[in-house]
Amino acid sequence: MQATAPSRTRPKRAKRTGPSPMRRAIAYLGHYPRLTVTSVIALAVATAAQLAVPQLVQNIIDTIIDNAINKAILDIPANFQAMAAEQFGLDFTAAQAELDGATNALLWAGAIVVLYSVGRGLFTFVQSYTSQALSQNIAFDLRNDLYAKIQRLSFSYHDKNRTGQLMIRATDDVEQLRIFIGQGLLIALQSLILLVGTLAILFFTSVSMTLVILPILPIALILFFIFGMVAQPLFIEVQKRLGRVNTILQENLAGLKVVKAFASEPREQAKFDESLDAELAQRVKIAGVFSFLFPFIFLIANLGQAAILYFGGRAIVEGTFTIGEWQKFSLYLTFVFIPMGQLGFIIQLMARASASAERIFEILDAKSEVESKPGASELAATNGHIEFRDVTFRYFGNSEPVLNAVNFTAEPGQTVALLGSTGSGKSTIMNLLPRFYDVSEGQILVDGHDIRDVTIESLRKQIGIVLQETTLFSGTIRENIAFGRPEATDEEVIAAATAAAAHDFIMAFPDGYNTPVGERGSTLSGGQKQRVAIARALLLNPRILILDDSTSSVDLNTEYQIQQALDKLMEGRTSFVIAQRISTVLNADQILVLDKGAVVDSGTHEELMERSAIYAEIYHSQLSE
Repeated sequence: MQATAPSRTRPKRAKRTGPSPMRRAIAYLGHYPRLTVTSVIALAVATAAQLAVPQLVQNIIDTIIDNAINKAILDIPANFQAMAAEQFGLDFTAAQAELDGATNALLWAGAIVVLYSVGRGLFTFVQSYTSQALSQNIAFDLRNDLYAKIQRLSFSYHDKNRTGQLMIRATDDVEQLRIFIGQGLLIALQSLILLVGTLAILFFTSVSMTLVILPILPIALILFFIFGMVAQPLFIEVQKRLGRVNTILQENLAGLKVVKAFASEPREQAKFDESLDAELAQRVKIAGVFSFLFPFIFLIANLGQAAILYFGGRAIVEGTFTIGEWQKFSLYLTFVFIPMGQLGFIIQLMARASASAERIFEILDAKSEVESKPGASELAATNGHIEFRDVTFRYFGNSEPVLNAVNFTAEPGQTVALLGSTGSGKSTIMNLLPRFYDVSEGQILVDGHDIRDVTIESLRKQIGIVLQETTLFSGTIRENIAFGRPEATDEEVIAAATAAAAHDFIMAFPDGYNTPVGERGSTLSGGQKQRVAIARALLLNPRILILDDSTSSVDLNTEYQIQQALDKLMEGRTSFVIAQRISTVLNADQILVLDKGAVVDSGTHEELMERSAIYAEIYHSQLSE
């Protein structure tokens, strides 16, 4: 049992330096340069094909109108043609030639439009495929990086952060970022190319007409930027609330038997409903913001279109604009407002992705309180000499120590038992030995080496641990026993199971060692899970063995079998036994009696019965029971 519940006070967030989380996420594109370049080139070609279509439309319209005029001229009666030619300078021969070639010109123009459309469709497909492949690869990298980081973070980090919050960052937050990189980023690039290309063409077509709509653009961009600043914190909050929903769901699924046993389904349902309501309220709030944004975009677009209708119509009447040019200008004007319309969608994706990127890199940037220091040496095979020197430990910098100036020495091959009431610090001592936490003051030495001077991996390879809370993984019994040594032979697995008094019940299953254990070992009893966990530790053949109340879930007969096997196996190993029942520590070479985080006495059973009031009280109370 843990000595004291850890504080959950959240540390102040450090001031960010360096690139923003979004820029760091986008930098993952550099992992896949070929896909990135292919996607950008395909996007540029598809956009260029799109920009060419209005010019082709102008050519078609002008051809139709010119030939309609030519036909009207040629329909003038023959006796007036000479007079019209002389008076208005009409060339009837050229008009006839243009009219004769009109059909072919229209066919060629239509064919070119189709060709551009097919090309645009082909390159749009390439761009869509490569961008999706790119975003999926980046999501894969981010999830791998997150998983690796979470695995390396110390226990103190996990004490302060809920499982549901970590899960939502590795799933939903990564997905939000993937959608932005796979869609939003490329849509933003396409919008930029389309906007710049369109404005350039419009300036070449008519500077005066372009200046009519130009003042609208900066106004729209400023307002969209403001919307983006408002939206990002809203999306950060919705991800937090989604994390709370996920936490409640995860806890209830894990503790479903407890919920049912206490008939607490209505209360837990109400708690879950409350968390869902909070998330829904935040999403509705976001929807309200964007419900105002999108009509505003269309309002700006309609104002621009109205200005073009008025000024373009005047230019046609005055003869400075052809109908084809006006139609081309109207189409290109659409291309100006398409990016503005997409900008609202891009802002929404970017706000979500920015919030998610911040949460993802908050984990990736988290500092583990327990790390192998630079230049740490490898701990070779140990003799098992353990020394605690004035060890004091506090959780997360709390002023009250959980352990206070603990001193003891365990000689190689000794069995050291830790005994004390709940909250006395037994499990805390054992959490410090494999560096699940680091001492606040003092030293822990293994064969004379400060454990902070050796790599964590080499230290933990020397230690076999059976934790108080037995954790098994989905898979077979054999896979769980061989968890620390997947390459172990069947003979070695069976030997470890036999030593842990597990072989007989395993062979009673139809599939023997290939029996699935279910989620968290749900198909096994508490005692069976405990014996599989003991076998898992023994298979490592460690020099140091930690048994954290490892017989608490078994009956007296099974406890006796396990204890007999452990007594033999602990020979030659430095073993630490944490127990609630005094019967399991009677034969220990050294018994440490703990009270309120301090070692108040130590010795053998006989020595402690003579001089330790606390030990004698524990012994007699359990004997009477």
